[in-house]
Amino acid sequence: MTLAASILAVLLALVFLALGTAKILALPRTRELATEAGFSVAAYRRLGVLEVAGAVGLLIGLTEPLIGALAGAGLLLLLAGALVVHLRKGDGPQKYAPAVVCGLLVAVYLALHLVSAQ
Repeated sequence: MTLAASILAVLLALVFLALGTAKILALPRTRELATEAGFSVAAYRRLGVLEVAGAVGLLIGLTEPLIGALAGAGLLLLLAGALVVHLRKGDGPQKYAPAVVCGLLVAVYLALHLVSAQ
């Protein structure tokens, strides 16, 4: 794995650990976001568990590349789902931009990961 992919994996892991933990703990702001998105708090907590699992997978991927690639793919699917939820609600770019930016960063991680595997 390249240095760039490793750095990106750690940064993404930190982001998703923070986001997922906030959802799992059902912090007041995440409760509001869950309601806005049309999710129950329990469903939003499950999404948080998936985000934390993806973050852990990215970190494991530093030594086990296949796990990192699978974790990245899973996070990319979660972010695609988030984008779909925002678009169905009619949210503007300001609301869905974080999902798009994170999705692009995960895609770059996966691309770097694939290039270094060859």
